[in-house]
Amino acid sequence: MQMTSSRPYLVRAIYQWIADNGMTPHLLVDVSVDGVQVPAEHVQNGKIILNIAPMAISGLVLGDTEITFSARFSGKSQGLYIPIEAVLAVYAKENGQGMMFSEDDGAISATDDGDDPDPDTDPDKPKRPSLRVVK
Repeated sequence: MQMTSSRPYLVRAIYQWIADNGMTPHLLVDVSVDGVQVPAEHVQNGKIILNIAPMAISGLVLGDTEITFSARFSGKSQGLYIPIEAVLAVYAKENGQGMMFSEDDGAISATDDGDDPDPDTDPDKPKRPSLRVVK
């Protein structure tokens, strides 16, 4: 018997866990997935990192098939639409802990060990999440 995707349940659970611990939840989104509606000027390498903390956005709905909310970009409010399959990771900005998702809808538990060398030291560039597979 085919089960529904676990991704929306895991996104909601990890989001709640991050928020309950006083951290800032972020989403890593693959913008090449059909239906993704995000501000194109903030996309880098086909992906966008979005702060989904309650104080940064409004109207967050973590649905079974999509995530929707409004956020301000350059002072202008925009509605965002993210099909659940476009979510590549949900993690805490402060320490990188969270979950990364594989393309086949399976989850890969992830954490940041703090010693990931990052050759890109441009302070104006958003920090990419450093996630590693934990077995």
